[in-house]
Amino acid sequence: MSVGVQADCGFSFEMNPAVTEMRDWVHGFARDVIRPAAAEWDEREETPWPILEQAAKIGLYSLDFFAQQWLEPSGLGIPVAWEELFWGDAGIALSLTGTGLAAVAVSGNGTHEQMAEFLPPMFGDADDIKLGAFCASEPNAGSDVAAIRTRAVYRESSDEWVLNGVKSWVTNGGIANVHVIVASVDPALGSRGQATFIVPPGTPGLSQGQKFRKHGIRASHTAEVVLDDVRVPGRCLVGGKERLDERLARTREGGKAGQQAAMKTFEATRPAVAAMAVGVARAALEYARDYSLERVQFGQPIGQTQAIAFMLADMSAAVDAARLLTWRAAWMARQRKPFIHAEGSMAKLVAGETAVRVTEQAIQILGGNGYTRDYPVERWHRDAKIFTIFEGTSEIQRLIIGRAATGLDVR
Repeated sequence: MSVGVQADCGFSFEMNPAVTEMRDWVHGFARDVIRPAAAEWDEREETPWPILEQAAKIGLYSLDFFAQQWLEPSGLGIPVAWEELFWGDAGIALSLTGTGLAAVAVSGNGTHEQMAEFLPPMFGDADDIKLGAFCASEPNAGSDVAAIRTRAVYRESSDEWVLNGVKSWVTNGGIANVHVIVASVDPALGSRGQATFIVPPGTPGLSQGQKFRKHGIRASHTAEVVLDDVRVPGRCLVGGKERLDERLARTREGGKAGQQAAMKTFEATRPAVAAMAVGVARAALEYARDYSLERVQFGQPIGQTQAIAFMLADMSAAVDAARLLTWRAAWMARQRKPFIHAEGSMAKLVAGETAVRVTEQAIQILGGNGYTRDYPVERWHRDAKIFTIFEGTSEIQRLIIGRAATGLDVR
């Protein structure tokens, strides 16, 4: 009996030509535009508007590009693009991709009318760049989504919702054109009593609170968002009031409420976040490898020593493993296959922790040079840490994976 893989079995690790072409195009932008500016914007800790403008002019920062890659049939469009951008620099790349989380929250849970009205103003165009912001976390509600205190109250007489509260750790918070807010409409129901709202541009009562000075990803704007009697029309409730009322009624009667919108958004974006971490890890691996070929000690390149070669071997295997987990999760999500075994969380967990470990190993290979800001690996190490924290900490991912593995309500 011969053992082999039939050509028409439908299984392949090869990217299709469209994704390959897009990858090379994005890589060129990351290499030629993002990397040369990375250190400057890290030091400035400001949104890199000039780079956003350059990306918008070529169509890289646009709703069309985001939608094309999000809907790419294999599911690899976004992960491949994000890996290349974050290979360039995580802070600048997050400024380019941060709007995506708000866009996913609306496109994944909203009506066609809401998508048509609110997605374009999140991106703007090459002549007038805009941003979107997804606001879920609060000063006392990070991993514990049920602890969200931001309140949304419906005024039937005027068909509007009134939002009050403070959101924290918001990418593009306060500088975005469109803010997407997770708020409680029935606190007694915990996370099942929450809904998501769109705050249109120029809505009174929304303001930026403190801007955070961060350990890494410094070129990405992160701030509090303060909501003080913010009034939004009824059409700004993501998914519509009829769907919300039905869900709340089922919950109060003891039925299943369906997946909470914020958690649905995070689940959908976990492969994309994992790809970001892979990009940072890959950057560090490649730099350390090249350095090991050029740096001579004891009369030979340090890459010829077993200690360095073995470290690079571990780094290479870890980056590839993280990418494969990411691609699997992205493919499953695009084919609408449920993450029964927590495949999305696996990708996020492994990629995030790989990025931290690989960037640390890169510093070790560079020695004293790696610890200085004259070399980029120290910045990549600072950037990498966020991937074990935001959009679900490593501990939360392990909780989700543990529940899937045991079938028990692990707490």
